[in-house]
Amino acid sequence: MAKQESSQKKKIADDLPTVLVLGPHSVVEAYEKQFSEKFHFLKPWESSIPLHQFLSTHAGSVQAGFFSAVRRITSDILNNLPELRFIMTTSVGLDHIDLHECKRRGIKVANVGTIFSEDVADMAVGLLIDVLRRVSAANRFVKDGLWHQQGDYPLGHKLGGKRVGIVGMGRIGLDVAKRLNAFGCIISYTSRNKKPHVTFPFFPDIQELAANCEILVICCALTDQTHHMINKRVMLALGNGGIIVNLARGAIINEKELVDCLLKGEIAGAGLDVFENEPDVPEEFFQLDNVVMTPHHAVMTEESLRDLYELVVRNLDAFFSNKPLMFEVV
Repeated sequence: MAKQESSQKKKIADDLPTVLVLGPHSVVEAYEKQFSEKFHFLKPWESSIPLHQFLSTHAGSVQAGFFSAVRRITSDILNNLPELRFIMTTSVGLDHIDLHECKRRGIKVANVGTIFSEDVADMAVGLLIDVLRRVSAANRFVKDGLWHQQGDYPLGHKLGGKRVGIVGMGRIGLDVAKRLNAFGCIISYTSRNKKPHVTFPFFPDIQELAANCEILVICCALTDQTHHMINKRVMLALGNGGIIVNLARGAIINEKELVDCLLKGEIAGAGLDVFENEPDVPEEFFQLDNVVMTPHHAVMTEESLRDLYELVVRNLDAFFSNKPLMFEVV
């Protein structure tokens, strides 16, 4: 009986469209049953054979891939997938995908578009308030019993009236600006180009923006131009009362120089959701009460996970039905 059921399940899986999944992702685990009713997911991490061998084994059957940002999609990966025609990535950023090679091979690529924007913007405000008002540090102070021993905790700073520079005025940057503007912050920004529809002051140079702000919120994409864009010169321009919040990619900040500036008191604090060599985080951060960290989780809420599931299903259905994709980038 068990053998018959196994055979029936295999037949059902064989009749479903095959999708390669690279990198375990919470949406796959949370909606595994729903996904399995529509697609046959290939999961290399569940196999004992090396990845390149796994890809070669399934090369002829994989036309679509669902990839997380933790896996770099290089030309070597693509060489092992000659029939691949569509990549759905779980991120907004595309720095992990060789887009030039995808375009050359005629592989369509779609990202998650704007579905995470509000959650990321909420996290930006949360991290900023935490650093300014010392929420996490004060929480440790109370839980460690230091309130009784040491008395009053050091004062934090108010958010209203702070001059905030937003680095990257896309959808996430706009959502951050909207929230901080409501708190009474004074907003300015830098971006690849001045946005005609954005009324906040524009600075074409990141160092000039930093010199005119107390806080930098990083919302831009990681590119060759933005790699280590937030360096010591920018931090010194921000000043010893300055705070950096990063929701984008870790490598936009020169992390070694950030550590150095924080230890020397050349900037006042940082709220970080992303890091240069995830999941490795500089140990110096662990002892700093003015650094608040989250594990690259700004995009993830129960609601955004559901939205991601619905988008993935919609785009995979569209690809296999030869219909237009949502948030197609290549």
